[in-house]
Amino acid sequence: MATIVKALGLKIRHGADLLDRNVTGGFTGDLLSDVMAHSSEGDLWITRQIHQNIIAVASLKDHAGIVLVQGNEPAADTLEKAAKENVPILVSDLSGFETAGKIYEILNVRGG
Repeated sequence: MATIVKALGLKIRHGADLLDRNVTGGFTGDLLSDVMAHSSEGDLWITRQIHQNIIAVASLKDHAGIVLVQGNEPAADTLEKAAKENVPILVSDLSGFETAGKIYEILNVRGG
């Protein structure tokens, strides 16, 4: 995950000590039920949702972390829950489309 954070210039809002996690894929979406049904363990979840329920979903699915797009900042209670659940929260100023494209490119160069 550290490679992705550096390449995209992501801002770390929680989990600077968790950037050694392996990212095996990605998922883009804002509908929590869709994320729960179709994302996978090790995914980096790209969303514009900022509420604390995203931490529960990311923890349940064992996501590598969450990237909030378009400069959206996590709510205070989201950061508190992220700390309790050890879920990295990152912020991108890019759109979801641009963020997903860049992460996809990095993962494919690395070989998945």
